[in-house]
Amino acid sequence: MAADQQSSGKRLYQQVVDQISQLINSGEYPVGSRLPAERELSERFGVSRPTIREAVIALEAKERVSVKVGSGVYVLEQKKSKDLDSNVSPFELKETRVLVEGEAAALAATMITDEQLEALKAALDEMGRENEAGDVTSDVADKKFHAVIAEATNNRVLSSIIEGLWDVQENMSHIKKAHQSVCQANPQERMVEHRRIYDALANRDPQAARLAMRKHFARSINALHAATEQEAVDEVKRRLSAARERFSVDRLTDSTVSSAE
Repeated sequence: MAADQQSSGKRLYQQVVDQISQLINSGEYPVGSRLPAERELSERFGVSRPTIREAVIALEAKERVSVKVGSGVYVLEQKKSKDLDSNVSPFELKETRVLVEGEAAALAATMITDEQLEALKAALDEMGRENEAGDVTSDVADKKFHAVIAEATNNRVLSSIIEGLWDVQENMSHIKKAHQSVCQANPQERMVEHRRIYDALANRDPQAARLAMRKHFARSINALHAATEQEAVDEVKRRLSAARERFSVDRLTDSTVSSAE
């Protein structure tokens, strides 16, 4: 398969990530167990071994597995969002990220190291490759990007809070679905926003970093509003269509004619 990519636009390794995650959730690969060898996984899913390696890297980034050199890949217990009602909305999460990560970016700009900037650039480049491959809903590179910024604050409490926000986004299905719809809205602009954040950090400009991060989430919130409104419109149309079919005069006429015959 060319470039290990399906016609659906989702990269093949990400499909393997989804399949392995399902097997972990089902209990076939329980917490603490070791995943089968790379060769065995390659045969099971019908993909190349490099694709399996990519999938394992993505699963490790999502903290679903832990890679122990010389030992194997082990399934981790999935983190659960603590003390949050399941009714928490995507808007609440976005608003929190605006406040927290905007200030985190400003703080990081004052102390980010050259090595962290290199890691940030690598994550940005990876995000670009995901976009080019059509995998615009992948969170792997995006999470790395924001994690580097959190680390660059040199504040463990702040880093833990940001990690927790990602945990909410990944483990609450309605929030994850909303986030993916936003990612699909304008992936090119999303890349531009991340580049602006990177540039501000590279220039060690706290105000520019804060503003770039806030603008990134501002567009995200606007896109979420648009997606939510479209979903509501589609639901109204569906109900009207169902009512029109149910109470159609043509339907009643056809029924009468059929009875007469």
